[in-house]
Amino acid sequence: MFGTGIHHLLLLFIVFLWSGSLISFTANESLRNLMLRDLRLAVLGAGKLGETLVKGLLEAGVIEVGNVTVTAGHQPRLDHMRERFGVAGTLSNAKAVEKADIILLAVKPQTVPVVVTEISGSLKPSQLLISVAASVSTAFIEKHLAAPVPVIRAMPNTPCLLKKGMTGIAPGKNATRAHVDLAKFIFDSVGRSVVVDEKHMDAITGLSASGPAFIYIIIESLAEAGVKVGLPRDIATELAAQTVLGAGAMVLETGEHPAKLKDTVTTPAGCTIDGILELEEGGLRVTLIKAVVKATQRAKELLET
Repeated sequence: MFGTGIHHLLLLFIVFLWSGSLISFTANESLRNLMLRDLRLAVLGAGKLGETLVKGLLEAGVIEVGNVTVTAGHQPRLDHMRERFGVAGTLSNAKAVEKADIILLAVKPQTVPVVVTEISGSLKPSQLLISVAASVSTAFIEKHLAAPVPVIRAMPNTPCLLKKGMTGIAPGKNATRAHVDLAKFIFDSVGRSVVVDEKHMDAITGLSASGPAFIYIIIESLAEAGVKVGLPRDIATELAAQTVLGAGAMVLETGEHPAKLKDTVTTPAGCTIDGILELEEGGLRVTLIKAVVKATQRAKELLET
């Protein structure tokens, strides 16, 4: 399984790349599912992020439930994952990776050295290791591995749960373009993804991984404002959430700069400009920038604490 599954898949990726057919292939959901459904996935760490990705990938049809094995530090957590998703579980990380084609490392940054050391002797260069642990570089993982295993660092966010996620992807020194494309197919199935130089991964952690929390505060504030001006809370919350969703879609689908889109809403002497002046006076713009900068700085420190 191992020698044929991922190797054949990577070979097909290379053929598509050479033929210039990657764009059309990416758009073909059935072909993508056909190529990925037989691969075996081991998710090391069935915490919140691990569970989010398992749910998203299963619901997207990227992987078969019978091909997923998860690990956790406690049996009750494995029981929860089995009851909710039907996936197999084990307390042994080394056992989980033995027959896996793709290993998803989803443990806390501080736990990575222990887990990587535990699985090092079981990993082979024919496998693909994808780490979603914040702050942990591919070089750090590679130096703890006994074999030249392809490593990819990824940073998804929690909206992957609804297939609305955003993931940053950076390859390690042993990962090929085909490995990157495989990782991109996986994370595109639960939202969007971008491939970047690894030096940008902490910034992605601070922006798109921490970002949903910042946006929830904005939605909450908008809803509270709606209540203040007389709207029922449920209606105010729906209005605020859909407004944020729609504004994000406008940026992504039109390709226009947010400032230009803002100007299309802001009419001379209208309501919106008065509201914008309040936002500027309150320092919303600077506060959001500082929040991302601070979260990025913290991401660089996680492995050390």
